[in-house]
Amino acid sequence: MVQKLNLRKKNLVFICNISRVKDENDALRFIDNIKSKYKDATHNVYAYTTNNGISMRYSDDGEPQGTAGPPVLEVLKREGLNDVVCVVTRYFGGTLLGAGGLIRAYSKACKMGVDESKKVLREIGIEFTLKCDYERYGKINNYLQNKNVIIKGTEFMENVKMTAICLMEDFDNISSDIIEFMNGDNTININSKELYFVDESGKLI
Repeated sequence: MVQKLNLRKKNLVFICNISRVKDENDALRFIDNIKSKYKDATHNVYAYTTNNGISMRYSDDGEPQGTAGPPVLEVLKREGLNDVVCVVTRYFGGTLLGAGGLIRAYSKACKMGVDESKKVLREIGIEFTLKCDYERYGKINNYLQNKNVIIKGTEFMENVKMTAICLMEDFDNISSDIIEFMNGDNTININSKELYFVDESGKLI
């Protein structure tokens, strides 16, 4: 989820954009998009944490060293957020805040953005493919649509090939049901296991 929030302080405008990210490249793309959108801004300060909190980066983007990027990163860390990027855009309105004022302003802008954002988690999921005939496709598709599953794609050729994602904890039950639909014929192949975003109820998003 991308969250945008405006904070006005002493004739200055702070705009906070925050989003979940899958990896560092995802974070950098988000930062580039925000910089392009607010290319007339005085500063586009950012911080992000990826790889489940192992990798952390920030930029003051021309603000006095340590007064912008580190405070934003500190908010993300204090809130226990991983795999997230935050860009705080500043438009200078003629009022100097000083080092302490900048730290407080960037921290507040980020914190307000975090508070307004919908929190998500990451869980281990499995991407898998399955093949079925057209006769069974409708039943299998309807079954998957009613499970905690994301259907990534469906190819209609001689047979139907479906690519889907489910949580690892659900895979055994889902695969067993599909094999039963196929009268014992196992056409399921696991493609990968990785972290996927889920909402607070555990639903894949």
